[in-house]
Amino acid sequence: MMVALDGTVVAIANPVIQNDLGASPADIQWVTSGYLLALAVFLITAGKIGDRFGHKTTFLVGAAGFAATSAAIGFATNIQTVIAFRVLQGLFGALLQPAALGLLRGAFPIEKLNMAIGIWAGVIGASTAAGPIVGGLLVEHVSWQSVFFINIPVGLAALALGLWILRDVRAENAAKSFDVPGIALLSAAMFMLVWGIIKAPTWGWADSSTLLFLGGAVLALIGFAFWQTRVKEPLIPLSLFRSVPLSAGTLLMILMAFAFFGAIFFVTFYLQNVHGMTPVQAGVHLLPMTGMMIVGAPAAGAAIGKVGPRIPIVVGMLLTTTAMYGMSTLDTGSGTGVMSLWFVLMGLGISPVMVGATEVIVGNAPLELSGVAGGLQQAAMQVGGSLGTAVLGAVMASKVSSVLPGNLADVGQTLPPGAAGEGLKQAAQLGITPPMPPGTPAQAVQGLSSAIHHSFVSGMSMAFAVAAVVAFAAAVLGLLTKRGTTDAGPAVHI
Repeated sequence: MMVALDGTVVAIANPVIQNDLGASPADIQWVTSGYLLALAVFLITAGKIGDRFGHKTTFLVGAAGFAATSAAIGFATNIQTVIAFRVLQGLFGALLQPAALGLLRGAFPIEKLNMAIGIWAGVIGASTAAGPIVGGLLVEHVSWQSVFFINIPVGLAALALGLWILRDVRAENAAKSFDVPGIALLSAAMFMLVWGIIKAPTWGWADSSTLLFLGGAVLALIGFAFWQTRVKEPLIPLSLFRSVPLSAGTLLMILMAFAFFGAIFFVTFYLQNVHGMTPVQAGVHLLPMTGMMIVGAPAAGAAIGKVGPRIPIVVGMLLTTTAMYGMSTLDTGSGTGVMSLWFVLMGLGISPVMVGATEVIVGNAPLELSGVAGGLQQAAMQVGGSLGTAVLGAVMASKVSSVLPGNLADVGQTLPPGAAGEGLKQAAQLGITPPMPPGTPAQAVQGLSSAIHHSFVSGMSMAFAVAAVVAFAAAVLGLLTKRGTTDAGPAVHI
């Protein structure tokens, strides 16, 4: 709950942090990017740490560290301190997440794992739903620091309950050493991949810097794969991917995150900048989707227990495809009813995919690699979400740039030349109407706002259409999934 809540509340707090600490746009980007990079780079290694030293200890260290770094951020007086502790927070979050899945994998037999993961996903859904509302209320009525301080009681509760309730489970044949060269190669690859994806919209996809980072990531991954065949105890045994369901589940998670997180990124701008809602109001309007995720995840776990993951995953991705297509038809005047319909379908569709794909990945891995499998699941989601946001953002930017001049002409205005025109395009990509000089006629202001909003919606529609195609591809891939069959084998209960 703590990590999922943090992912949404910080986005709401960022503008206030920027004003309060006098941060530059680049600095405030690092508040988010530093956390995401640390998380993505360290997830699989953190899973290996859990497999080696026990998931209970790893989980508790992650929970305590996440709460402690949250407190440090709340007390920070400059942006550099905020960024430094956000990176540390990402490292502790990486310890926490795979360990949670490793604990579930060790505590439940395969036939009951889906229900446990369903409850786990329901908690994530509830936290995601609460994030914009809680974050908006805290930022508006308390302070941006309170967004981080809220993690302290949650972390302390997790620590206390974890010490009391959790039972550590370790496989007897777990690796006894660390593949340090493998960790270095994989970490370098993940850093270059995620950083290249994050910066591509700014640099340009064909820019030499983008190609350098993405190409370096490919070379590092090739080197990592080669090294894994030579080392005695590899970080990720490549034999793990001989399981077709596990490989399909990992790719499915990437595609699902690409479509969902990439497309939903634009919904908040649509609600706030086109419909003029506050962050809290936007969070309330998203409740139909997140509410369905809360209800749907445990229900999906029960369904998967009866019929296996394949049918729920395929049906879920088809529902998601329908929802994406439906959201591509939204316009500047769409009402709450039609938006809620597509949000409900989205929540119902994502739930069985989140639960099923996670169960397929973690359940098809042996117990001694459950932490690595949990890290793989989380890393796939991070990479897919980052890639979706960047690629769909580029699709949207291209569409907005192409239709904005025509929309301006329709209201009797023209795109300014040079930097002013580029600034107007960038504002339109977020649905923002920039301020006009005092004394500008109301009709001209209204015309500019209409042109920008229509351009934004055109771009958003194109992004959702692409997301619908990706979601359909994920539905086809879901046909290759099946329930985990790996025997837990001998284990030591501590």
